[in-house]
Amino acid sequence: MRFAMIAAAALALAGCNVGHKDAPDRTHVAPPTEGVTDAMIAAADAGEWLTYGRDYAEQRFSPLTQVDDKSVGKLGLAWFADLDTARGQEATPLMHDGVLYVTSAWSKLYAYDAATGQLKWSYDPKVPRETLVRACCDAVNRGVALYGDKVYLGTLDGRLVALNQKDGTVAWSKLAVPDQENYTITGAPRAAKGLILLGSGGSEYKARGYIAAYDWKTGNEVWRFNTVPGNPADGFDKDGVNAKAMEAAAKTWGGEWWKLGGGGTVWDSIVYDPQTNLVLFGTGNAEPWNPDAIDRGTGDALYTASIVAVDADTGQYRWHFQETPEDRWDFDSDAQIMLADLEIDGQQRHVAMHAPKNGYFYVLDAKTGKFLNAKPFATQNWTTGIDPVTGKPTINPEARYEKTGKPFISLPSAMGAHSWQPMSMSTKTGLVYIPTNQVAAAYLAQKGWKESDIGFQIGLDSGKTAMPADKAARAAAKAATTGALLAWDPVKQAKAWVVEHKGPWNGGTLATAGNLVFQGNAASEFVAYRADTGAKLWSFPTQTGVIAAPMTYSINGEQYVAVLAGWGGVYDLATGIVADKSGPVRNISRLLVFKLGATGKLPAPPPMAEQVLDPPPFTGTEAQVAKGSDLYARYCSVCHGDAAIAGALVPDLRHSAALGYPDTIKSVVIEGALSHNGMVSFAKALRPEDAEAIRQYLIKRANEDAKLEGNSPKRK
Repeated sequence: MRFAMIAAAALALAGCNVGHKDAPDRTHVAPPTEGVTDAMIAAADAGEWLTYGRDYAEQRFSPLTQVDDKSVGKLGLAWFADLDTARGQEATPLMHDGVLYVTSAWSKLYAYDAATGQLKWSYDPKVPRETLVRACCDAVNRGVALYGDKVYLGTLDGRLVALNQKDGTVAWSKLAVPDQENYTITGAPRAAKGLILLGSGGSEYKARGYIAAYDWKTGNEVWRFNTVPGNPADGFDKDGVNAKAMEAAAKTWGGEWWKLGGGGTVWDSIVYDPQTNLVLFGTGNAEPWNPDAIDRGTGDALYTASIVAVDADTGQYRWHFQETPEDRWDFDSDAQIMLADLEIDGQQRHVAMHAPKNGYFYVLDAKTGKFLNAKPFATQNWTTGIDPVTGKPTINPEARYEKTGKPFISLPSAMGAHSWQPMSMSTKTGLVYIPTNQVAAAYLAQKGWKESDIGFQIGLDSGKTAMPADKAARAAAKAATTGALLAWDPVKQAKAWVVEHKGPWNGGTLATAGNLVFQGNAASEFVAYRADTGAKLWSFPTQTGVIAAPMTYSINGEQYVAVLAGWGGVYDLATGIVADKSGPVRNISRLLVFKLGATGKLPAPPPMAEQVLDPPPFTGTEAQVAKGSDLYARYCSVCHGDAAIAGALVPDLRHSAALGYPDTIKSVVIEGALSHNGMVSFAKALRPEDAEAIRQYLIKRANEDAKLEGNSPKRK
């Protein structure tokens, strides 16, 4: 019934403009009638996977049943494809007309024969490696959109590219972001009603969030909704369509927020609802995180950390629901939004469901945004409760760290109780399957913080909250850092079952009518569980952590299950000592495709290298270390790890052979000697004596850890 309703609505809307009197002229934006159409995406043919969440509802549920809870034990590797990018892999492949389209890190795109794995074509947008300096969370990409005869790709450096599905030739390419200093694109575009929908990342930099709609044929921008008001002196929204919405939002901000953009970026969650003709999307954190850094006060800072709905034809504001008012913890609402028809309190409702970073599972009326209910699906301490009528949280006074002047140990952390890794829902069990994290973090406002011309602009004193060189503290942090696969009943708002994982940052999920849930994990496994009970039925060793979500398709009567494997992302980059909680892991980036009866095998992985801390002696001063700690935390830790303990993707600077050579460190940090590898010059913010302070801090940290670890070798 659900799929039929969406298909009918899509067909009814496909050729007409039902916008309001102030709608722009869209007569030139006709949706495609051949190739991939709105009706095809809405109806979601069982054998294909045409959009990021499979259909417009983004439930990631497949009606295929050949692989089920009885036959899944016979699942084997049908084919695999090695990727030439050793970074985090986050994309969901799409499949249409026998071709599998998948992106890898650095926004590269590949088209494979979906049955044999033969490469049909590939496209490299040649993203400059220097782009990493404005990419908060690795050089990742989450996928493409298929529409008409085109495939649409957002690139890390901010372009929207349309390629011909047949041969990968470029039809057009547009710069989509306002500038190439503060914005990136990592999310998958969505397509509906002749429009390609896309936002950007950048809420840790100087970005002003937005979502834009582009003509699928030409790439011309049709409408744009800014998620944060601009400078009031310039007026609100020049074309007048969203002037009232922007004026209302401005009343919830303090200080001169527009000077740093304000954040609120739409970096992942976008869903088109043909039943209401609305585009629903999630927004990121307010910027800076620390409200006192710009005298933001304790206003709601709309429309950050919210779900917002706009008219699909015009981009005009329709409603919003803010999940995290006053966001100062990076509790983005960019996790996937899911549509469904549920019976709530005895009444059939068309709802939007959301499990954002902040730890609550929300159910909203999809047409009006009315709050229906919310319950915590994970441990959280930033609130003392939530109003059952309005959904407004009561913020824990201790969580306002800029007011207390003390560190706040928060659950969840900026990693989120649930981050971007997609959840799924089974129409057979009625359950939602959520990859959850339990990762704590300390937030401390930095006194006298000033903005800089490069790097994060969050206003925190991360140097003072870095993990100490203390065995007991580290052991406690590791013990408290976990992850799980949670089966959640969205009607009862209660846990149905849970599978505990070794650690956090596990892959997205896929539910199927075969009573299965598939998920890859950080412990280098791809696993199938019973959807009704959570019993583990099958697994495959992936040789690397899996953070992407799987998908499934069918060709010539055979069902395939595909997943992108490749460890990475912000958790590996930034979390330091807990990054390897699931065990030593490295990046071996591959596309893995399975079917029943297949017997393929992966080549043996290379041995993991052993590293021994053997730093030069510390010869600096404690003043240098204090300064270096602060500078490292602000400019280096997001890639090289908390307390200078790196994950698997980037060099661990405690082991650097350059530590003994001041001029070498200066040439890298100040002169940009490794810019071609993504390590750009920080001369905009740092001086030579700052580079020396960072070097002395790293030497001090390396000596502390060598003593703590007894120079024992570490696999990497």
